[in-house]
Amino acid sequence: MSGARLHLVPVRSREAKDFVRAWHRHHPPPVGQIFAVGAADETGTLHAVAIVGRPVARHLDDGATLEVTRTSSDGARNANSLLYGAAWRAAKALGYRRLVTYTQEGESGASLRGAGWRVIASRPPRAGWHTPARPRADHGTDRIARLLWQAPPSQPGQ
Repeated sequence: MSGARLHLVPVRSREAKDFVRAWHRHHPPPVGQIFAVGAADETGTLHAVAIVGRPVARHLDDGATLEVTRTSSDGARNANSLLYGAAWRAAKALGYRRLVTYTQEGESGASLRGAGWRVIASRPPRAGWHTPARPRADHGTDRIARLLWQAPPSQPGQ
């Protein structure tokens, strides 16, 4: 899939989760979502998806903020940048004022920069979610530093 032109397509929850399950490098599909959007070629073949939901971090879940909880691609060029831009336009159209996402240490963030997003915080590795009162399994990604990104601010009149 090198030179094919991609366009945005609606994606149902089950289809988006199946795509993430098949193509994402290190995470399973998220549990919930507000909406999903895909990138397909002229034949209708889906090459990437973005899933947007409520922020995972409780302090960001203010009713005005959404989080891109997963993007996944089969390697199609510029697909994730296309989806990050579309996710922000859709979130704004639904009345949200902020859209965030995370990258793990070692991920370049090129797709986010290509869509105009910026890093707003660095998160150190966390020890995990397990506590004696609330036992949790380690998913293998708990001890990795992350960057918090935010979609570009809206222009006046948008």
